[in-house]
Amino acid sequence: MEWWHGISYFFGGAFLGNAMPHLVTGGMGRSFPSPFAKPPGQGLSSPTVNVLWGVFNLAVAYALTCRVGEFSLRSTTHVALLGAGFVLMGVVNARLFGRFHGASIGS
Repeated sequence: MEWWHGISYFFGGAFLGNAMPHLVTGGMGRSFPSPFAKPPGQGLSSPTVNVLWGVFNLAVAYALTCRVGEFSLRSTTHVALLGAGFVLMGVVNARLFGRFHGASIGS
């Protein structure tokens, strides 16, 4: 594996992790912060905008994971890099968006 494949898989995981909250909340018909809200990342975007943003993130995750190198679910290294990006984005999202729902920063 080339070193840039690993970076691509890591960021593919991050985009996959960012797609999840937008797809889920948008699919449930709820508003959620997005880069298109006013102010960006703090205001609420419509469910439709969130679904579209989630699909875009999913497409980028696909491109970074499946179209770069030879990603294999049987490769521990590949899956670990993807998982690390996914977990990091999940923690960042939890800390960013948790404050809007009464969560404490350290929780």
